[in-house]
Amino acid sequence: MRRFKTNMKKTIFFSILMLSSIWGYGQQSELDSAKYERMLLDSMFIAEVEDQPRLKPKVLHAEPLYIDLIRDLGARKGEKEWNVGAGMTDRRGFTEFETLIEYEWAPIDRLGLEIEVPVTLYSANRNFPENARPEVPANRVESLKLAAQWSFFVSEKAKTTLALGYIHEFEFVDLNQITRDNVFKGNIYNPFFIAAKRWGSNYHTLVYTGPRIIRDFGQRSEVVYEINSNFHYMITGTRNFIGVEVNSEVHSFGVSHVLRPQMRLGLAENLLIGIVTGIPVNRNEFVGLSSFMRIIYEPGFRTFHK
Repeated sequence: MRRFKTNMKKTIFFSILMLSSIWGYGQQSELDSAKYERMLLDSMFIAEVEDQPRLKPKVLHAEPLYIDLIRDLGARKGEKEWNVGAGMTDRRGFTEFETLIEYEWAPIDRLGLEIEVPVTLYSANRNFPENARPEVPANRVESLKLAAQWSFFVSEKAKTTLALGYIHEFEFVDLNQITRDNVFKGNIYNPFFIAAKRWGSNYHTLVYTGPRIIRDFGQRSEVVYEINSNFHYMITGTRNFIGVEVNSEVHSFGVSHVLRPQMRLGLAENLLIGIVTGIPVNRNEFVGLSSFMRIIYEPGFRTFHK
């Protein structure tokens, strides 16, 4: 009887061990299968962008949402895109609302052009003490921005793209000061350099840097040096991503930083939306958080891999 019980215990033990092994193998097989499927989707999606034998080489990169690029790095002739953006920033004693509309296109391979008109509106913060409330700036159409970007180095092997660009802004006077003879108040000169690299299939890094030289008529020039660092994770098989953009500015009076966590989602064919939150590191200018949303329409490009 004891021998029978002992044999039964051994049988049950080995049965459980065998079932556990089979179940573990099945789970591992499912994990391996899912991993393989993700790799396959990534490869197919990247191939849609990069592996075009009749077109110039191009590397798929994630584009930041707040300080965006003039056109995709390694742009190909015929690419085009419409952007509409809107945002809100809580400043000391007033709220700033920003909107923009821009059109960008590639007339030839590797060269992107852009026209943008940003508008800024202000509203006083009634909850701020009146005796300490600063003067609310006047509403204005900020400028007419004309920009160009040339991708001079594209390496599919290194998954790296380098580009040079230039933005010229014709600054408008405040809306309440515009007259027939008084429309523009100065110029902003902004040359920049971009270096971007994709690590594997999903991780993207990008640095966008250069000086902004602000030259109002009859006044001395002001120079602000910008360093915009980006890290993004692109979701398998799509152009959707999550990431963070770090906007740093070096002024004559110090350095400021704003962290901008962000995400981009495909809503429909050729239509994406970007959502950004601004978290100031320095509190000398901002009071609270800021928010920004960008709607992107890009004719001729599929948002989702099918």
